[in-house]
Amino acid sequence: MASDKYQQCANCVMDTTDSSIIFDEQGICDHCNTFKNKIEPFWQTNDNGKLQLEEIVSKIKKESNGKDFDCLMGMSGGIDSSFLLYKMVTEFGLRPLVFHVDAGWNSQIAVNNIERLVDGLGLDLYTEVINWEEMKDLQLSFIKSGVPHIDVPQDHAFFATMYKFASKYKIKTILTGGNYSTECVRNPVEWMYYQSDSIQLRDIHKIYGSGELKDYPVTNILWHKIWLPYFKGIKLIRPLDYIPYNKDEAMQILVDKFGYQKYPQKHFESRFTRFYEGYWLPQRFGYDTRKVQYSSLILTNQMTKEEALESLKTPPYSQDQTNEDFEYVSNKLGITKEELWGYFNAPKKTFRDYKSQQGIYNIGAKILKLLGLEKGGKR
Repeated sequence: MASDKYQQCANCVMDTTDSSIIFDEQGICDHCNTFKNKIEPFWQTNDNGKLQLEEIVSKIKKESNGKDFDCLMGMSGGIDSSFLLYKMVTEFGLRPLVFHVDAGWNSQIAVNNIERLVDGLGLDLYTEVINWEEMKDLQLSFIKSGVPHIDVPQDHAFFATMYKFASKYKIKTILTGGNYSTECVRNPVEWMYYQSDSIQLRDIHKIYGSGELKDYPVTNILWHKIWLPYFKGIKLIRPLDYIPYNKDEAMQILVDKFGYQKYPQKHFESRFTRFYEGYWLPQRFGYDTRKVQYSSLILTNQMTKEEALESLKTPPYSQDQTNEDFEYVSNKLGITKEELWGYFNAPKKTFRDYKSQQGIYNIGAKILKLLGLEKGGKR
């Protein structure tokens, strides 16, 4: 049952900062039970999983015979997409077009990591640069709106641009670094609302924006969940779910082979995401995404609960880093630090305060779970 007072899961580090969390009689949360009952029994990273992936790869190669590339592979510079790229090229022999979306917030470490992987593997990199003035206007709109999910403009752009590129150039397969190994626990929807909800994106921009979104790429759930896969034949595949994937071991391989530089935390390849997940979310709303990340690692035996609790004692952001990034973010968005602090201290709102497609997402999730196509958590 849901708790009306603070409680932490007896198994992982998820707690009642997720307001919809549910605990069983043993104090185990629904995130853990979902993994145990809905994901783990069907998740094969043994020889069977590898055989399935080899069959998938064989079909990809057959479909792309005579073409310059086998597939499209998104690359952020983060550990998941970087290790995926390495494995699919060196072990499975794929010829991907590496696709990167520059929304204006790349850290220098991310730029270096992408270059080292692409050059080291002898691949082609395509970079789509998002119109900065429109991105800035949209990000400011979300900050002014008071919602927690202020990173949606960046995520939505990544998502929409990759799908539109695949559709335009008739690329039938997109490989993504999404995986159960490090992401089997999902961020609660109140922490991070659906990044593909175009209705909410446009509503917030209409209320708080100052310009038009002429170049900014906008997608919607029906387009990429129904039209592209079932009418255009564009498939989204998560290869890391078929093979063993240990985050620390993968990181060390990339460091040794490519001089890959580590990030302090997952998703910190973007300077805005680092600021958002490291400071804005936990300090303004009390949502620490490390609880989700560490809980995933606990469930997949890559971290102990004790290690997670010890790490959570240390804030992800130092005071010096806070001051530096408030300066950087405000300058890049064209506002003063005082104005940004004003938005930080403004009344809090949620996705429910604006128009949305939540009903469609809820219906779609139920249908996908009934069909066995969706095994994830509550999102």
